[in-house]
Amino acid sequence: MPSKAGVYKFLDGNGNVIYAGKANDLKSRVCSYFINKTTLGEKTRVLVENIRKINITIVESELEALLLEAFYIKKYKPKYNIRLADNKSYISIKITSKDVYPNITLVRQEKDPRAIYFGPYPNTSSVKLVLKTIRQVFPYVSVRNHPKKPCLYHHLGLCPCPGIYDSKQASIIYKQNIRSIIRILKGQSRKIMKELEIERETLSKNELFEEALIIQKKIDALSFITTPFHRPLEYDLNPNLRTDIREKEMQELIQTLNKYGMNLESLSRIECYDISNLQGTNATGSMVVFLGGEKEGSQYRRFKIRGGKPASVLKGQDYGEAKPNDFAMMSEVLKRRFKHTEWDAPNLIIVDGGKGQVSCALEVLKDNAVSIPLIGLAKREETIVIPITPPNLPLSGEEQGFLPQIRGSQREFEEVLLPRNSPSLNLIMRIRDEAHRFAINYHKNLRSKSAIFC
Repeated sequence: MPSKAGVYKFLDGNGNVIYAGKANDLKSRVCSYFINKTTLGEKTRVLVENIRKINITIVESELEALLLEAFYIKKYKPKYNIRLADNKSYISIKITSKDVYPNITLVRQEKDPRAIYFGPYPNTSSVKLVLKTIRQVFPYVSVRNHPKKPCLYHHLGLCPCPGIYDSKQASIIYKQNIRSIIRILKGQSRKIMKELEIERETLSKNELFEEALIIQKKIDALSFITTPFHRPLEYDLNPNLRTDIREKEMQELIQTLNKYGMNLESLSRIECYDISNLQGTNATGSMVVFLGGEKEGSQYRRFKIRGGKPASVLKGQDYGEAKPNDFAMMSEVLKRRFKHTEWDAPNLIIVDGGKGQVSCALEVLKDNAVSIPLIGLAKREETIVIPITPPNLPLSGEEQGFLPQIRGSQREFEEVLLPRNSPSLNLIMRIRDEAHRFAINYHKNLRSKSAIFC
């Protein structure tokens, strides 16, 4: 008997399933029925006396276990599950699919023939946890007669309040949410996750980073019930689960980057930089800070690009004009940042861009006698750009001017493509998207002010 998560079935001498249950640790749970029978209740003792065979199915997530357990109970109607259900502790999910705005509730009995039911589920707390998580991804109505004013769940982003914000578009989106919830409860959660990941990537490629962040939050929420078990079910019992997941992401990123000679020991502080401009006008730079894998908004910084004609810009061009030089802008932002020696130093710097931006950033670090590991994230295929030559390697004349013609120069780079479901890549993308969102918001504000004073 493996010490893994899964669902177990007890069979009698005739091969009939007499009980089905789920466990985080199959070996521990199943053995508990037989180790000390004197501590068992009367109904459970009778159950154990009739067990002749045990079947197990190993699963990867709490959601899969919950759905499989309910499927077995509904399919086999195990004798002792049904007896235990007499105490009304079992619960089902009810979806009023025929309503204009279907609502989702928990019920003890399946009385409405027009409704869709999922269950029965023996573990009420697990069902509530799953629904709570699903609701963060796909908001739904949980009462039949919704009040005529915004409810508490609406303010939490968990209810669309159809009676108040009713529209044809809202109805279409809501019914799509309900269909997605039904698919999840039918065991299609992995397909939903894949669809969300594709949607996020499409939004990122189109530089719709604020929308991409919303989808990423949905992916993060849904991953709690679709990723492998944590023993015990940590999302329910471990208040540090989010921290644990972020720690795993950082450790995997450390291992990935150390393969290329970065010698990272910690990623307690990561800084990411991005440039936003429209043909050079109102150019801005952003610095976002992640501490322990979580964003720390109080340490974000904005940089309004000052322009001018530094040596790093093409002769006769000002990067505040029509032909901006993103490399020079990145250089300015980083130079201004590292004048602030009172700010904590990061363990890793991420720049939004490819080889040119990374070369530019490395030169600034060199000029400021700063030795900090640095990588870039190129939008094309989300490629991680890692410099693999020493930071003090002399740059070519072209690189010293931060020009785009860096191919064939002495500096070498490793371009790394990680799997789309890689925790390391997810962490880098989340940080990059946040930097882009922050820069774009500031850029929009400056554009609005410029329009006012035109």
